[in-house]
Amino acid sequence: MARGINPDTTDLDRFDLAILKILQFDNKTPQRSIAAEIGLSAPAVQRRIKRLEENGTILANVAVIDPSRVKREITIFVEVEMANEQRDMHDNAKKIFSETPEVQQCYYVTGEVDFILLVVVRTMADYEALTKRLFFTNNNVKRFRSFVAMNRVKVSLSLPIA
Repeated sequence: MARGINPDTTDLDRFDLAILKILQFDNKTPQRSIAAEIGLSAPAVQRRIKRLEENGTILANVAVIDPSRVKREITIFVEVEMANEQRDMHDNAKKIFSETPEVQQCYYVTGEVDFILLVVVRTMADYEALTKRLFFTNNNVKRFRSFVAMNRVKVSLSLPIA
């Protein structure tokens, strides 16, 4: 995903922000359309997009897939509390969660739990198997708690850009 973060990522001008605002809603928008909308030439837009990709501002260009179309209709939020606070054990958990395809998002958080995961599965039997793999066989997982989403009210990775 991210290539390498350069220190100049905070130096985004109004054109960069305008490009990002457009691309995060439709990254297939033609560069000439972006150029016309923000008042730059298409080559200037192309150079800026390339720079935003290279400096890690744009992390990926992906298709957002409807989970129901690929039979991944069950969304579950999982709180995970670890038994041991040792860094290497947390790093191991991060690695395992990151490598698990069903784990769509993983956050290392403050508070009463250590991680919050967003998991997408086909069936509850699939989730049960996943819990055995991720939690019951991991001696460092003290407890986990699951919250099954009843409805996807809003799902977005778009950021508010001024």
